[in-house]
Amino acid sequence: MHSQQQFTSHDGMPIVYRHWNAQMNLQSKSARAVIVLHRGHEHSGRVAHVVDGLQLPDCQFFAWDQRGHGLSPGERGYADNFGVLVADLEAFVRHIERTHDIAPENMVIVAASVASVIALAWIHDYAPRLRALVCASPALAVKLYVPFALPLLRAGLALGWPKFVQSYVKPQLLTHDKARQQSYAADPLISKQIATNVLVDLFDTAQRLIADAHAITVPTLLLTSGRDWVVEEAPQRRLFAALGSSIKTHHTLPGFFHDTLGERDAHIPLGLARDFITARFTEEARPTSFLSNTVTQTEYETLGKPLPLFHPKRWAFAAMRAGLRHIGARLSAGMQTGAQTGFDSGATLDHVYRNRAEGRSLVGKLIDRNFLDSIGWRGIRVRRTHLERTLVETMQRVAQEGRPVRILDLATGHGRYVLETLQRHPHLQAQAVLRDFSQANVAATRALAQQLGVANIRAEWADAFDAAQIAACNPQPTIVIVSGLYELFPDNALLQTSLAGIVQALPPGGYLIYTSQPWHPQMELIARVLSSHRLDAQGKAQPWVMRRRTQGEMDQLVAQAGFAKRGQLIDQWGIFGVSVAQRVTTSVAI
Repeated sequence: MHSQQQFTSHDGMPIVYRHWNAQMNLQSKSARAVIVLHRGHEHSGRVAHVVDGLQLPDCQFFAWDQRGHGLSPGERGYADNFGVLVADLEAFVRHIERTHDIAPENMVIVAASVASVIALAWIHDYAPRLRALVCASPALAVKLYVPFALPLLRAGLALGWPKFVQSYVKPQLLTHDKARQQSYAADPLISKQIATNVLVDLFDTAQRLIADAHAITVPTLLLTSGRDWVVEEAPQRRLFAALGSSIKTHHTLPGFFHDTLGERDAHIPLGLARDFITARFTEEARPTSFLSNTVTQTEYETLGKPLPLFHPKRWAFAAMRAGLRHIGARLSAGMQTGAQTGFDSGATLDHVYRNRAEGRSLVGKLIDRNFLDSIGWRGIRVRRTHLERTLVETMQRVAQEGRPVRILDLATGHGRYVLETLQRHPHLQAQAVLRDFSQANVAATRALAQQLGVANIRAEWADAFDAAQIAACNPQPTIVIVSGLYELFPDNALLQTSLAGIVQALPPGGYLIYTSQPWHPQMELIARVLSSHRLDAQGKAQPWVMRRRTQGEMDQLVAQAGFAKRGQLIDQWGIFGVSVAQRVTTSVAI
């Protein structure tokens, strides 16, 4: 028997889910959970056979109706973007953890088709300590059959039409099981439409996951249908080969259609899933050591080396640099600021935050608008929104706890988002110490604070990697912010020193807000074309080579310093994360 409940997702959306209690005595509740995610167009009522077929009586089972599906609200088949669905899963898991007292390391996810991509993206972007994942025929590449369908969908999306496309899939192409075919055709809760933007995002997210699958380290069972009319098999094999999981298994089921877990012989994949899940629960949970994962460090080192003389990319990037220097930096205000102060500087970031195209003549403004609309800068602006939201929520939490709201920002740049947040929330009576290594940024912060009329702030020069200097901050902060800093430095030892200072600066229960960059689609272009604020021994600007870290690596650095992660937001492209953690230890040696 199951109960029907609901949880409130990250944006306030109430989402319906089903809960099957474990078959245990009334004196105890199972601390193990299996979360079953339904295929596209369907709902949680159509996964009850998975709950029964897995035969795991000591586990609690949960299944949701994805937003826009089944009994959950929302336009059918629609979400603002694919990242919204991933964030829904994060909210669902945290709800189960909080409401049913089950830790993520005692949870397993069983997902099919599109839901498998949601689960994979969640694991990649949020780095949960999940016990295991079972993916059935993940929709990493949907068979569209119409020539040039994806480019046409992208073009239509840019023009705003069509908002939805209809699924071509007939029940008899999903399963050989006649009863399942009939129930699918007759189910009034099934909607055949999917939003065009979600379908395009699905393709893009899948490509990102395949390219960066090393960051997915959760034990994974992949089940592939051997005669799938809906999704391609080759991308599944590429993903599996690249997975960073030390425990991973792949089975191809000959003759199976797309509804792998709802096929006529579903007992075969369900048996494989049951054995895999049982084995994982039998083992002691072994967290991955992300700090020994050198893939992104190797990437950083490779991008720091010049390309061979006759490599085509070398000359293409040289042409881009010349165009930026002789045209872009002369006409576009943003490119000029980046060329003068570094594209990773506080001045450039402030221009990106303002998001106003400026330049010499209409052509300059058009170039600047194109510059501001690049995927990285769009992600930065979403990061700013997430930082402001996280900061406000954390300030409110500190105030509710009866403690003074005192902020320390280690690398504030021009301090714009902190100052504007304080300006909008004077009732919280926050004090802030805004630090930066650049005296020009410190001066700009003071000027902006005066312009905005924000009092109770102090802008000062400081080194964000001097642990003793951080620990000595007076007054003692209750919130520390490290935004956009750690991504600029490759050496984890530097970060560990900084974090050691932070944990000494904060009282027990204090909060750390930190950013991460687990992915970026333009890493090489940025490294080969754009300059940093840092100078070499001759005073020449160095290339802007970013050191991205998987979310797991960044979280592990923070945890080792003595913090427990409490929440995270990330943009729809998986580029920039904003997390909040709470100090849980008494001291860390500097």
